[in-house]
Amino acid sequence: MAAAERGAARPTGDNRTSRRRRRRREHCLRTSGLEPGAFPGQSLRARAHVGLGRREASSGAGGRPAAVSRGRGVGRRCENRVPRGAACWGPTPRRARQFLCPEASGDYFEDPGRKGKGWRRPRALFRLTLLARPVKAECSVLYFWVSNLEGMGEFKVHRVRFFNYVPPGIRCVAYNNQSNRLAVSRTDGTVEIYNLSANYFQEKFFPGHESRATEALCWAEGQRLFSAGLNGEILEYDLQALNVKYALDAFGGPIWSMTASPSGSQLLVGCEDGSVKLFQITPDNIQFERNFDRQKSRILSLSWHPSATHIAAGSIDYISVFDVKSGSAVRKMIVDRQYMGVSKRKCIVWGVAFLSDGTVISVDSAGKVQFWDSATGTLVKSHLISNADVQSIAVADQEDSFVVGTAEGTIFHFQLVSVTSNSSEKQWVRTKPFQHHTHDVRAVAHSPTALISGGTDTHLVIRPLMEKVEVKNYDAALRKITFPHRCLISCSKKKQLLLFQFAHHLELWRLGSTAATGKNGDTLPLSKNADHLLHLKTKGPENIICSCISPCGSWIAYSTVSRVFLYRLNYEHDNINLKRVSKMPAFLRSALQIMFSEDSKKLFVASNQGSLHIFQLLEGSFKHLHTFQPQSGTVEAMCLLAVSPDGNWLAASGTSAGVHVYNVKHLKLHCTVPAYNFPVTALAIAPITNNLVIAHSDQQPLPNDKTLLYNPLPPTNESDVFRRRTAHAFKISKIYKPLLFMDLLDERTLVAVERPLDDIIAQLPPPIKKKKFGT
Repeated sequence: MAAAERGAARPTGDNRTSRRRRRRREHCLRTSGLEPGAFPGQSLRARAHVGLGRREASSGAGGRPAAVSRGRGVGRRCENRVPRGAACWGPTPRRARQFLCPEASGDYFEDPGRKGKGWRRPRALFRLTLLARPVKAECSVLYFWVSNLEGMGEFKVHRVRFFNYVPPGIRCVAYNNQSNRLAVSRTDGTVEIYNLSANYFQEKFFPGHESRATEALCWAEGQRLFSAGLNGEILEYDLQALNVKYALDAFGGPIWSMTASPSGSQLLVGCEDGSVKLFQITPDNIQFERNFDRQKSRILSLSWHPSATHIAAGSIDYISVFDVKSGSAVRKMIVDRQYMGVSKRKCIVWGVAFLSDGTVISVDSAGKVQFWDSATGTLVKSHLISNADVQSIAVADQEDSFVVGTAEGTIFHFQLVSVTSNSSEKQWVRTKPFQHHTHDVRAVAHSPTALISGGTDTHLVIRPLMEKVEVKNYDAALRKITFPHRCLISCSKKKQLLLFQFAHHLELWRLGSTAATGKNGDTLPLSKNADHLLHLKTKGPENIICSCISPCGSWIAYSTVSRVFLYRLNYEHDNINLKRVSKMPAFLRSALQIMFSEDSKKLFVASNQGSLHIFQLLEGSFKHLHTFQPQSGTVEAMCLLAVSPDGNWLAASGTSAGVHVYNVKHLKLHCTVPAYNFPVTALAIAPITNNLVIAHSDQQPLPNDKTLLYNPLPPTNESDVFRRRTAHAFKISKIYKPLLFMDLLDERTLVAVERPLDDIIAQLPPPIKKKKFGT
């Protein structure tokens, strides 16, 4: 029996489990202002699922179905996250439905009644809970209906699992204590910025590049972000325009390490040729100042002394201490090659940390954490913590704790504690090991209240330190972020097509279909399998920033850092003719967001300079209609777009909390929505009413706590238990794996794109095999 069938066949008798569920439902009703009992209204009809269950899949362009595997049951714990712009509205004017799509990232849901808050009735304009932050619970789809018709809808759901997306692994992280933001660099060169004060929302990202293998990332004075990599260049990022500000060659070969001085005015890089180079940070760029004494091997790690008088550099088999003023090496500490009694050929010092008392902490490939006295160059203490490499280290600002990550996926927390209760003497003690990763932990960071780690398994894990968290609430939950907070999928509703975005290509699929009918929870056989129609590969090393397919399915547009591409599609039976529209305007160099109007006659393009371009689409060509320029004195990249179904209104939001509404018919700015304290995560304009719905990262669904939200048409011809279960307007379905996309194809058909985490882990390199007891 499939998972959905098992869920539909649950008994509602008077056993212990049923009583517990009934008490929970009654508690949900009371906390939302309702009382259990009979409610007037029409019956809620069943939802059925399209597909063989479990999967619509194809092994190639011919659409031959691949092996179909059943799910493992309802309610398995997994991770999910929401992309930006996931709110959508039903196309039919008589039955407007809006739903919230908790997308894959590490977000978990709890029953609404557990915390005594309940759900409330919406107003015309309110904020939606799109869950743009990772939380811990069960993978679900949360949605509600707004309808005044009889029988509130029977949906067929296409459960799609052929989007073979694998997020790139995490290479390095950098935490900024002043702005409480986290910069994350991935293996494809993509850089993401998370706002930890806004529920760990990914507010900005910089697309990757094939030639940029980022190895170091750091913040400098004035909230400036730098990165360096194996191409030997130092990059600075423009946090307003969301592009690379400039790239400077360090002339030392591949760069393995980089760090900013405690004051943030100087930058230090370690190169392949053994050189350590010092750069001065100026208001506009960076300037080379001098070289330190060259070493015999590459510089893999660097750390400043808090007084900025000395630096520590980790290489192969030794650690060097440099005097910043003279640039000469004053100490050289040889690390021990012994590993469990056996001498290794080389010992790689992956990370160093220089403390204010002169102690140097090192982590190496022998699995050791070692403490050195920089004044004498002697080893003070050593901890053997792993049978594999210890690859990363991060120290708290107060220097009372630090965290290290290993190649086995384990994180170790060290704390400085008193030897005895009445003694002022302190020593470093390993206190807590954490196993939240399956593969190498390549990077760690230490915020005042949490330990942050990332690695090959693509997860960004944020573990709060309970002794540092003042209030034990939602913010004290463990978070796992796997997928990007932006939408990688677009849909053509008229032709039932899905466009999948990858780093360097696009895939176009036609959904399968069925003529069968069924009851709630049934899996229906496909009369026609899904077809892989198109594989569009980009030219050049740049990653794709955004993409979109028109509602009619006749246009595809996508953008890289340097160009915008537009294609016209013609369908002839089972064949597709693709024609590229040439001579794109010179001012249209790059786009952060692309969207078509509902009638597919207009194209809206948001640039990274804050301007919005409107094009009219003709047969195989286009015409530029208008450009909305940014407000005077502001250059803010527009990351979110929403177009009304009638095509008269355009809403745009940038990296801040502001939302601008434009009148497309009269080509002018209509109004600006007052800024909110938290960034915008999704926009939608409702049909009929043209109400603008905005979702913010604080997850506050309604304006105040007194507003109620419940089902206006609960069923009448069902049992009391069923009526109470459907009394809330919010419905929770737990049958899905992590969701990357959900939308309405028509008034009775949904499409949901799932990405099981087990499929991602199966495509990663095998982890280090660890000996387990009894095996």
